[in-house]
Amino acid sequence: MPELNDDQRRAAEFALDQKLFLIGPAGTGKTTAGVRRLEYLLSSGIPASEILVLTPQRSLQDPYLEVIQSPQRPAGGEVTTATIGGLARRLCELFWPLAAEAAGFARPDLPPLFLTLETAQYYMAYLVRPMLEEGYFQSITIDRYRLYSQILDNLNKSALVGFPFTEIESRLDSAFVGDPVQRRVYHDAQEGATRFRNYCLKHNLLDFSLQLDVFCNHLWPNPTVREFLFQTYRHIIYDNLEEDSPRAHDILREWIPQIESAMLIYDEGGGYRRFLGADTESGRALSELCDTRLALDLNFVMSPKIAKLDLLMKHVIQHGTAIDVKLNPEADEIQPLSTRFYPQLLDAIVSEVHSLLVDPKIPASEIVILAPYLSDALRFSLTERLDRLDIPWRSNRPSRSLWEEPACRALITLGALANPHWNIKPTKFDVAYALMSAIDGLDLVRAQLLAEITYHQKDLQFSTFDEIKTEVQERITYVIGGRFTILRDWLMAYQQDNPLPLDHFFRKLFGEVLSQLGFGYHIDLDAVRVAASLVESVRKFRLAMDPSSVDKDRPDFDLGKEYVDMLQEGVIAASYLDDWQSSVEEAVLIAPAHTFIMMNKRAKIQFWMDIGSTGWYERLAQPLTHPYVLSRGWQPGRTWTDADEVQAGELSMSRLVSGLLHRCEERIYICLSELGESGFEQRGELFRDFQKVLSGNE
Repeated sequence: MPELNDDQRRAAEFALDQKLFLIGPAGTGKTTAGVRRLEYLLSSGIPASEILVLTPQRSLQDPYLEVIQSPQRPAGGEVTTATIGGLARRLCELFWPLAAEAAGFARPDLPPLFLTLETAQYYMAYLVRPMLEEGYFQSITIDRYRLYSQILDNLNKSALVGFPFTEIESRLDSAFVGDPVQRRVYHDAQEGATRFRNYCLKHNLLDFSLQLDVFCNHLWPNPTVREFLFQTYRHIIYDNLEEDSPRAHDILREWIPQIESAMLIYDEGGGYRRFLGADTESGRALSELCDTRLALDLNFVMSPKIAKLDLLMKHVIQHGTAIDVKLNPEADEIQPLSTRFYPQLLDAIVSEVHSLLVDPKIPASEIVILAPYLSDALRFSLTERLDRLDIPWRSNRPSRSLWEEPACRALITLGALANPHWNIKPTKFDVAYALMSAIDGLDLVRAQLLAEITYHQKDLQFSTFDEIKTEVQERITYVIGGRFTILRDWLMAYQQDNPLPLDHFFRKLFGEVLSQLGFGYHIDLDAVRVAASLVESVRKFRLAMDPSSVDKDRPDFDLGKEYVDMLQEGVIAASYLDDWQSSVEEAVLIAPAHTFIMMNKRAKIQFWMDIGSTGWYERLAQPLTHPYVLSRGWQPGRTWTDADEVQAGELSMSRLVSGLLHRCEERIYICLSELGESGFEQRGELFRDFQKVLSGNE
């Protein structure tokens, strides 16, 4: 643990009966002071069970969990770490009888069933599919999984901001400027949200939005619940509060005066989760409740040159002109990488990464490759080049569906082969790819040959390796043949047994075959991570579906097959902590820029890809929702104009660029190809702003 400066020590050791608002840019040691505050509370004799650590997302709790799980920690109870959503779920479960009837649930005598992101999308799909057949949503063209997720996002926004979900249509419609026919889609989205909410109330299902609504509208106002919280938690540390929702801030505004001490940590320049409901203004207003306001301004991450670059970029983005201070394009803090074609740029980036690892021997964990969006093609192209040079890498893309992971597809294919009653018949190519993933040392050419000869798609059976001609056996090799035989015999034996729940099946297959020496998951840690996420996803789906009656009257209904169908439809996997806490720490990180910022990490070297892309400042098209219109700061009835869009884009890019620079120690590589990933010329705003900074003029 690094030594604290005077301001950090003052923050960590302020009085046990005071409230402190700690503010400062990223990299000034605010979280370090928060962690030391936790240690100080514990060492001062405060019972651990009276301490609550709040963050807007679970991955931000890691530094505090290190203290909580440390063997040096004083013996006693447990410190509670939570998000507002997690706290709402715990209280809904604990005080269910107090809220169930008042909230309108049809069966208040039965326990609630909590939905994950995945299971919520499953039920949404169950309700919206008939609407599509009835002619709803005809005015837009959108993937079904995006349609489901945007309706859920509207419900979440209503809960996070604090307006009735029945107002979703009117708020979106009043801000819309365009073709009147398009307005119909807001009515359709409202109808989908209403049907989903009514179904949840009828079946005691609680998605995130309903958990938060029940907590805020029915439990929080209850004197019994308040007394429980006020007496249980006497000391609160609330980190990265600027990334939390206004509803969370409302709760804390009433809670903080009732406790003994509070440390509220605010990242100046934050607000990266605005698209998820973050509200920096309501977060900053919590400073009014504190006895002391302390600002940290000494940056422990940025070098002076990077700090200078941050200042110049802020001015250019916000004012359109550069300060009359020139940067040397070949200076240490900023290095351009420019090529004609996109593949050449990828080669140049990986070559430079390799050089950095060799001389001056920068650790792989200190290098990040960032892009506004991380497409499958870009991810594959980069990782294939890194693998070629034996450069360790890890990737984090929370929006990536499990179905897009090759390791997941291979497991699903093996699941279909082992469960013929699903009536899913994988193609020979799918089987070849599954064999290649499952058997160590098997390349795609020999895998296709093996599948072509042995796999019988009609009855999902495999012939034996011994039946293959001798010359073909020798080409495939007897070592591979032995491993294939083990896998084939296991699958054929499983077909004769009673089927297990799908998550149990994957655990059994992984433990008995795939993780063993000679098989593909033995040393492939990325595949192991995917497999763990898949098992967790299936388990949560099974637990959410077991008490449900959805579609169970169908003769072919099977929970495993139902899960596979949902996955193939593109439903996004819930965010698992394993995705943020990679076991391969000494590796180059590849991630979207926003994801890297929300990991709250820093790096010596950052590669910014596609700086000519519009993705650095343009929002993704979301025809059914709008993060700004559905925010507390938006005036209902006001229209959203092009000027608003431009202003929002500039502010978002300014925050993103500054946030990345505050998390960079030594050098930024700005990477551009004349022809981008899609083959078109790229000359976006970020590229032009860098040009102004480097030239020192307009």
